Amino acid sequence: MKVHAAIRCQLLALVVTTLGLLSSTGCHVLTPAHIPARPQYIAPELLNDSSSQVEFGEPHKVLDTAGWIWGIPDKILLWDHRVDNHHITAPTVETVASYLDENNLPHVKVRMNQYAPLQDFHRLRQNKTVAWPYRYTLGLLSVGGETILPGRFFGGDHFNPFTQTVHLYSDVPAIALHELAHAKDFTRRRYQGTYALAYMFFPTWHETIASRDVMAYLYDSDDRAGIIEANRILYPAYGTYVAGTASWFIPGGGTALYYGCVIAGHANGRMLSRDVDQHLADYHQMFRSQPVPHQSVPAISQPDMSVPVPEPQPMWDESQLNTPRVSQAGSNESTTSTKH
Repeated sequence: MKVHAAIRCQLLALVVTTLGLLSSTGCHVLTPAHIPARPQYIAPELLNDSSSQVEFGEPHKVLDTAGWIWGIPDKILLWDHRVDNHHITAPTVETVASYLDENNLPHVKVRMNQYAPLQDFHRLRQNKTVAWPYRYTLGLLSVGGETILPGRFFGGDHFNPFTQTVHLYSDVPAIALHELAHAKDFTRRRYQGTYALAYMFFPTWHETIASRDVMAYLYDSDDRAGIIEANRILYPAYGTYVAGTASWFIPGGGTALYYGCVIAGHANGRMLSRDVDQHLADYHQMFRSQPVPHQSVPAISQPDMSVPVPEPQPMWDESQLNTPRVSQAGSNESTTSTKH
């Protein structure tokens, strides 16, 4: 037993040391890479939804404050006060709308700080791109869990593939893009239920694909600030999944391995951000002679192609947005917030 414990400790030290060395030089683990936009497997019933694609929960001061407090550990983990703050502002909403439009995801519902279990159960029934055995086992468990442990209080931004719904409680565009990238990834999968099952055993695969698509999206847009934010948020978040995977091989790693990977992620993201201008130049130099994949109008594979596609609906109700407020701190920039 003592020998086994010593071996585990040595492996743990090796993993943490390796992560530390990688982060000290800035390792592009999440290299920009687009998720292919076609084919798309979309249930016609979800396309026929006439409600707003982006919906907001009604603001509730006591509940939202309690949720903000409950989310303090995650704020510390990712070192950002906007994580699970239950107040989504216009920049995040606009980022969501742009990504949905540019990647042709009309079937994806985005709930911003909203608790709507009945509507989600309805979407579960409609999403026939997922085989019924998955929908009425794993799908019911997922929606049931969201009902019993509502993100409106507990937070936890995530994408539910069984309802094709993104749930957002953080006002961080990089996090919103990451969850939307999951939706894009699932949409191209013919066997979405099986792909969701695979996530339960090896989430690092899915997380890598989604994060790399976010990076590609931001690099293509020359969004310097967005890249820096993504480096700062996505790398430590990715570290939690690396730790989860490594724990299969180092059962005794536990807390040290988890926080070691998170700290390494923070260090790595910040090292990469120091040279963001050079990375942008290298990226565009590399792909200058290659056309950027056209993402906006992919072919849609549907169970019944005879079902007509409805007219585009507004993504959200603009009446839910507050008018712009000019900062009084001497800045020329304006900030816009949303009700939720």
